[in-house]
Amino acid sequence: MKHGSSGRLVVSLLALAGLTAQGLAAQTQGVVAVDPTWLRVDSASRSAEFTLIAGLTPANAGMNFNGATAGAVRFSVPVGWHVVLHFRNADPNLPHSAEVIPADTVLPTGAVPPVFVHAATGQMVQGLPSGAHEDVRFIAEKAGAYLIGCPVQGHGSLGMWIRFDVTPTIAPPTVTAAKQGAPQADRPAPAAAQGPLVVSPPPPHGS
Repeated sequence: MKHGSSGRLVVSLLALAGLTAQGLAAQTQGVVAVDPTWLRVDSASRSAEFTLIAGLTPANAGMNFNGATAGAVRFSVPVGWHVVLHFRNADPNLPHSAEVIPADTVLPTGAVPPVFVHAATGQMVQGLPSGAHEDVRFIAEKAGAYLIGCPVQGHGSLGMWIRFDVTPTIAPPTVTAAKQGAPQADRPAPAAAQGPLVVSPPPPHGS
C-alpha cells in the first residue's frame, strides 16, 4: 500500500472514531449516574439529608446540581419530613446558591420566596463563592412537585435545577435519575383519591 493511501486510511479511521465518540456522547447526554451516598435517611426521626453539590461537573458551564441540569435528578421525600440540604459550591468559576421553588412552566430568572420556610441558602442573589458550604434545614409541609434551583441571576433559567417531590405517601425518600425537560414535564402521577370511610351498621339483634 502506498504511503498516501495509508495516510488517508488512518485519517478516515480517526474520523470514524471521532464520530462514534460523538454518537456515544449524544446517547449519554443528560444521563446522570446517581451516587447513593448523596442521600441519608433516618426513618425514626423522619428526616432526609441530601448532599447538593453545585458545579459538580463542567456540564452546562458549571451550572448544574450533582452534574444534573434541567431536572435530570429527582429527590423525593414524604410530606411532613424534615429535610437537610448539605449545599456545597464545587464550581471553580461561578457563585451559586439554592432554593426550593414551585415547578412552574416559566422558571424565574432570579430569586423568589422559597415555597417552604427556610428552604434556601443565604446570599441567594449573589451566590456563595467556590468552596463555600451551608446546611439548609426545612420541613416539607405540603405535598407537590417542586424544583431545587439556583436563584443567581439567569442560572435557573439556563437549566440549573433538579426536581424535588414531596409525596403524600409513606414511601421512603429516594434520589433517582430523571428525564431532562420542562419544569412541569415528567411529574409524578397524583396519588389516587381516597373516598370517605364507610362504616356498615351492625346487623339486627338475633339475625
